[in-house]
Amino acid sequence: SQPGVPAGRWRVNPARSHTSFTARVAGRPVRGRLPLTGGVLIAQLIEDSAARLVASTSALCTGSAVLDRLLAGPAFLDAGVFPEISFRSELLVWVPTGWRAVGQLEVKGRERALACQLDVGPPSQPPDGPSRMTISSRWVLDSSWITSQRIPALSRRVAMVCSVALEPDS
Repeated sequence: SQPGVPAGRWRVNPARSHTSFTARVAGRPVRGRLPLTGGVLIAQLIEDSAARLVASTSALCTGSAVLDRLLAGPAFLDAGVFPEISFRSELLVWVPTGWRAVGQLEVKGRERALACQLDVGPPSQPPDGPSRMTISSRWVLDSSWITSQRIPALSRRVAMVCSVALEPDS
């Protein structure tokens, strides 16, 4: 059965939300994170719901300042020209195997269709603050969405994981 998702406007808590990636370069995994901001509207009719998530490309962090500069630079994300990567939902739906979101992922000024499975945690009400809800998702990007340069040691698949902590938008 479809789990209950509370209707209303929710904002992304940037301190607890991020998208992370893993790509293989020269056979070794490279991992990194980008912080997320944005908002979600959960409508009474779930199909009328909407989400917009934004990652700041200049805030990319791999744990290596040299690699961060390379990935945020002109050959890859080009953060100076394209400061954001964004996702805008077009459809949120419950299917027998769980929640799905379909929308447009914008990378370097170009939109691409993206569908992903969502794992929705149950809403919680911590004693010290507002109610919260966590949504996570996984998907795979083609590395050509990030760079048009052919880099022989870079795998075509970039695994992405998104973890979004939502709080009521009052």
